[in-house]
Amino acid sequence: MKVLHLDANHSLLIDQLNDLGYINDTDYTATKEVVEDKIHNYDGIIIRSRFSIDKQFLDKASNLKFIGRVGAGLENIDCDYAEKKGVTLISAPEGNRNAVGEHSLGMLLSLFNKLNKADKEVREGKWLREENRGVELDGKTVGLIGYGNMGKAFAKKLRGFDVDVLCYDIKPNVGDENCKQVSLSELQEKSDVLSLHTPQTELTMNMIDENFINQFKNPFWLVNTARGKSVVTKDLVLALEVGKILGAGLDVLEYEKKSFENLFKKNTTSDKIEMPKAFQYLVNSEKVILSPHVAGWTIESKEKLAQTIVNKIKLKFN
Repeated sequence: MKVLHLDANHSLLIDQLNDLGYINDTDYTATKEVVEDKIHNYDGIIIRSRFSIDKQFLDKASNLKFIGRVGAGLENIDCDYAEKKGVTLISAPEGNRNAVGEHSLGMLLSLFNKLNKADKEVREGKWLREENRGVELDGKTVGLIGYGNMGKAFAKKLRGFDVDVLCYDIKPNVGDENCKQVSLSELQEKSDVLSLHTPQTELTMNMIDENFINQFKNPFWLVNTARGKSVVTKDLVLALEVGKILGAGLDVLEYEKKSFENLFKKNTTSDKIEMPKAFQYLVNSEKVILSPHVAGWTIESKEKLAQTIVNKIKLKFN
């Protein structure tokens, strides 16, 4: 079978597919339209998030047997239409779940201990000990929305702390020894921390809005390493301003493009990046930690993601 690689990944992916007898071509720069003109020659596609795989693309991919998405989410693929055309969808959430779990914990501990604020102040010659007094994670209740690969990985990381871990998921019976599954209302009543581990779907788009936030009984910390469009940024800012949300660790943002590779466009006249007002608040707030969609983006996960895709292709087609 012939496979077209549309994004660069760990070299083992092509090397091992070569060993299995696949013919591998790469095209990391051509426009979507150029790729569409030749996609009928290929049996498989390997992609991260370069562009969306929509109906028009799938109609032109007349010989396509599989799409390998080197990552967890499949929102950039018209999954229903692909499956109707008999295309196997392969993703790799197992490959970066540990990285996401570690990043989530790191963000939470940094928020609790004001590490970003304290580091900046010490570099400026300020030695403000009382102003940087932290809080401890022990004794808190951590609520997870979404308890698949990523949620489970974070819950496992929390086992070393004296915390209660609760989860809400649309699937029944997903709780385990690390986390108790509860109703959404119970999670909102008891949680001191909310961490998101959901894919981008119609149900999760704009999920964390003003009404949702106000359903929480107590002020809470928010960690989002899932998808940026799950959180309405202006409502998050309002909650930070009034103290309903005590702090936020955001690896993903509402403003991300589908490729996840950039945020904002430059003003064509001034050549300055145009930032929404709500984002400007996040940038300047000492209660917010930001990272550029890298929770699952470790040296180790790059290899594990590629290996997971190879293993699943081999299992399905060899």
